[in-house]
Amino acid sequence: MAGLLGANLNTENSTKYYQDINQLSVRSYTELLAEERSMDKDFEEGTGNGSTRNHLSPSDNIQELNELSVRSYTELLPTERSAPGTSDGVKGSVNYDVIENDPYLRDEQASGYKGVIKKNLAKWLVMFLIGVFTGVIAACIGITVEQLVSLKVAVLNSSDINKCVDNDCLYIPFFIWLSMNIVGVLIAGALVVFGSPVAAGSGIPQIKCYLNGVKIPNVVAMKTLVCKAVGVAMSMSAGLAVGKEGPMIHSGSVVAAGISQARSRRFKSLDFKLFKYFRCDTEKRDFISGGAAAGVASAFGAPVGGVLFTLEEGASFWNQNLTWRIFFCSMVSTFSVNVILSAVHGHPGDLNYPGLISFGRFSVSKNLKYDWYELLVFILMGIMGGLTGALFNFINRRITILRQRFINNRLSKMLEVVVVCTVTTIVAFMLIYFTNDCHSMKILNSTYDVETEKYQVQFHIMDSDGENVTMLDRAYNPVSLALFFICYFFLACWTYGLPVPSGIFIPSLLTGAAWGRLIGMLVNSMVDDTVSNIDVGKYALIGAAAQLGGILRMTISLTVILIEATGNMSFGLPVMLVLMMAQWVGNMFNKGLYDIHISLNGVPYLGWEAPPMSAKIFAREVMCAPVITLHTVEKVGDVVDLLTREIHNGFPVVDELEEDEQLEGNHGRLKGLILREQLSVLLRHKVFLKVDDMNNIPQHLVDEVSQKLTLTDFRDAYPRYPHIEDIVITPEEREMVIVLTPFMNPSPYSVVEVRNIKVDKRINEVVNRLNKTKEERHPDLQAEREQRDKEERAKQRKVEKCKREQEKEEAKRKKEAAELRNYSSLMSSDQMTSNQDGGYDSDEFM
Repeated sequence: MAGLLGANLNTENSTKYYQDINQLSVRSYTELLAEERSMDKDFEEGTGNGSTRNHLSPSDNIQELNELSVRSYTELLPTERSAPGTSDGVKGSVNYDVIENDPYLRDEQASGYKGVIKKNLAKWLVMFLIGVFTGVIAACIGITVEQLVSLKVAVLNSSDINKCVDNDCLYIPFFIWLSMNIVGVLIAGALVVFGSPVAAGSGIPQIKCYLNGVKIPNVVAMKTLVCKAVGVAMSMSAGLAVGKEGPMIHSGSVVAAGISQARSRRFKSLDFKLFKYFRCDTEKRDFISGGAAAGVASAFGAPVGGVLFTLEEGASFWNQNLTWRIFFCSMVSTFSVNVILSAVHGHPGDLNYPGLISFGRFSVSKNLKYDWYELLVFILMGIMGGLTGALFNFINRRITILRQRFINNRLSKMLEVVVVCTVTTIVAFMLIYFTNDCHSMKILNSTYDVETEKYQVQFHIMDSDGENVTMLDRAYNPVSLALFFICYFFLACWTYGLPVPSGIFIPSLLTGAAWGRLIGMLVNSMVDDTVSNIDVGKYALIGAAAQLGGILRMTISLTVILIEATGNMSFGLPVMLVLMMAQWVGNMFNKGLYDIHISLNGVPYLGWEAPPMSAKIFAREVMCAPVITLHTVEKVGDVVDLLTREIHNGFPVVDELEEDEQLEGNHGRLKGLILREQLSVLLRHKVFLKVDDMNNIPQHLVDEVSQKLTLTDFRDAYPRYPHIEDIVITPEEREMVIVLTPFMNPSPYSVVEVRNIKVDKRINEVVNRLNKTKEERHPDLQAEREQRDKEERAKQRKVEKCKREQEKEEAKRKKEAAELRNYSSLMSSDQMTSNQDGGYDSDEFM
């Protein structure tokens, strides 16, 4: 499926298709067909506008969307795109199917039981290393941000900021502050714009697409990790409305991809010769899932939440063994962060730093309990979170569309980064200047006996230092909270999507906590203090959950993350209710933020469910004709020309049909599927034969060809397979033949009979569809299948022959009947004419 999704899902002109799809906006091709069919139905029923509707081809329909002018992900990365015929770039899906060809079977048989045990142990070792390195990177990012912020504070204090307050010269520390922020965002923006464009944003949509099977250039490259880690530290220290939790998920995925391959793609000499059996897309995918979970665990200190996040939001492939390995990886990551941060903060061995962010601890006390009537308030807060989340996604989508249309060069991107940083700094300075409820940190510490600066983000939820922290609501008045919510909400909308590494978790949690605390103050003012003393900290938590759920549309994983982060199981019910309501309400208006950006970037993401109104869409309407196929034996020159001319990632391998079996639209009987990278390896290793008759190749020659390559040859070429332009083929070699049978996938996926897709149920031939037959995995079943197919074909030919004869006889009878009716009508007309003329004389007539 992976190859054919990238191979044959195009228009008549494949090159023009990839140019047209760059301007395809939110709706997918299947959604477009569903809408077209709905319009056809309305027109037939008379509910349309009454005008004659033109029925356009799929390529014309795609061109109709050009007015949206939203370029795809590949156009956003012009330096990363590859020319047609190469093996890099976005051409379809990554090959997640196990290719059970001859080299694979020989390798499996040679490994034996010891090889299976060795491979399983190696998987656990790789997961352990992924957890350790992800935790180390997370701790380094957190420490770097703390040090940079401390440096900024020290510089501002050295500028006599207190004297400027009295002498009306605050513009001096303001420009110092602004200059330091601009330097930070310039570094972050340069790393993305000039270093690795795929490092922009949180990286979660890209990792989600990769785990779904979509190939995105450099998404797990080492330079992406460097740009992401350094850039997010600079973005946060510059005061942008971003978080480091989302980029940690991307960073963990890159770490997983690098450790599992044990070599560098860019520096080919850097190869540790380890874990060679993991050098394939299937194994790499599983480790990247573990890296994503480790990123969540290191950010929030929630190993179970990391596993559920990967399962709910990231991975499209899962199994039970993978669950335990990912959970182990997440635990190691959390422990690594804990050990490093506790040592850095002067408490080695005191494991009280589970993640980069802490909500405080929710110990069960009188004030932190919730009554039954508060559940109704929490449900209303969930609805509000869904509405504000939908508004956030709507605004951010519009901004992203404008950004993709008009900010499309490096200079304009860097300029936008500076503008956003300047506006953010001005807003923050104005909020500080005009709000009068800010208190000294020392006053808070002496009054409430709490180490407030222990947490970078303080939601004023009770932590382990004392219950008085729940009374910190006196440090804020409703006007300050409302101003903060409004300003930070729109700044976060504008910031997410900038060409800098940034996350959306922290901005969502902060804005939600602000309006959640406002609602808590309102409820507290409406309830008699003698009856109940409501703590507004729990409303801040519920508001944060509602806002984040309304933006991302996550339920189970976010519930567990918040429970693990707060350490209180009693709030599981209200958090789940709030997240469910936020998701339901938000889905009425638009998709989640990650799905919106996937659509805007033009990535062909395959969701869990088909789009609405797609029940009548057939497979032949999605695939293109004619299908580009290869035969089991092909000339080397034809294969080279095909790879140079076409951009498909996979090609069906077929054999010729008998003359009486050939039907319209068929290209042969499917034998397997071969990918572009496999053909490249075969061409580079010169796996050719020189024969006189390519239709009659002796079996011993085929066996010799099969032994020329091993699975190691394909693993050594992974993931950067040779480009067809770099392979030198002499004119003599072009006349040789290449046998594809030993190296192709003998059991590709096949759409034989799907509920909502109409597929021709004739013999197993390539009729613009994907193919897979289980019988081909085993020779005995395949022989039975071929014999059964042969009998069915003979039966079908006999039935069709009888049917054609019946149709001929029926047509003959109809023709005779028509002639008889015409003759009778003619005779009746002549008789009426003769009667009018007085009749015929019988003798004259005779």
